[in-house]
Amino acid sequence: MTQTQKLLIAIGILAVTGIAANRFAPAGKGDRGDACRRFVNEARRTCYSQLLSERLKQHGVADAVATLDNLAARDVDVAEHAHEFAHGLGIEAYGTSTDIVGTFAACGDGFSSGCRHGVIQAYFESREKVTQPEVEALCQPFKSPGASRWVLFQCVHGMGHGLTMLYAHDLLYPCSIMADRYLHACYQMQTSVMLNLNHGNMEDAAKSCELAPATVRPVCFQSLGRDITSYTSRDPQKTADMCNKAAEPYRPSCYFGAAKALVDWTATTDAALAFCRIVGHEAGGPTCYQALGEEIATLLASGPEREEQCQRAQEPQAVMACRLGAGVTTSR
Repeated sequence: MTQTQKLLIAIGILAVTGIAANRFAPAGKGDRGDACRRFVNEARRTCYSQLLSERLKQHGVADAVATLDNLAARDVDVAEHAHEFAHGLGIEAYGTSTDIVGTFAACGDGFSSGCRHGVIQAYFESREKVTQPEVEALCQPFKSPGASRWVLFQCVHGMGHGLTMLYAHDLLYPCSIMADRYLHACYQMQTSVMLNLNHGNMEDAAKSCELAPATVRPVCFQSLGRDITSYTSRDPQKTADMCNKAAEPYRPSCYFGAAKALVDWTATTDAALAFCRIVGHEAGGPTCYQALGEEIATLLASGPEREEQCQRAQEPQAVMACRLGAGVTTSR
């Protein structure tokens, strides 16, 4: 074989390899993800939605969610709207399969379980009405002794989305029809419903929280603080800016919910500590540090470890509030 023949064969192998690599490359690393980034704002999000829809139809739910994860890592715009994209995937996934248990497994836990919420929402949107036995049976597969309580929670949370869509109630529904003994638990999640219905309008959600019964109004604003961290991609400054759009009496509750969520996202305290330092000069600053302390108590078992974390707050008033939340009464 001549050198020319060998060279031609080598070029052919490289060409075939390159085509194969391009054919099977995960979305987001190839041309289509790059093509979407040439657009801006709504046009870019529409492009990504179409890309994710294609991945779901061609390769299934798990692949589409993995693609979303890849895109979110490469584009801050996707990261900020990842929960919404995941929600859409869940809705579309139910249209291809009514196997809720299997789809829940494929959706995974990512993006605040948005995919799972979308599945349950789609279940309700596909019906003109539902009976009480149907509602009770929907999440029954996740109530077995060995089942994950987290997955059950996401099923019930998605049920709230779906029932709200089905009955087109106000932004306080379903909390607005609950008995008093259920209000605290209900309003802990109510702003997730609000923001889904009002397309992420934080100021509108804050005004809706002001309409909640006075006894649970702070709980509603804690819920808002938690959800804000999703929309700001856990950025401490952006989170503070959004919390400060709430009326001044309710900002401490927003700080409280946001601080807890910033810890919950990563099981670390750095982002929450940075957030509390930003809002620490506000009237509700100590509330932020108290929430941080409560999360520290959840993460760490021993008093000295909790004390060490609270000392990072540095300012005496902040350290004291953190200790209060963490259950630490004396310094080292």
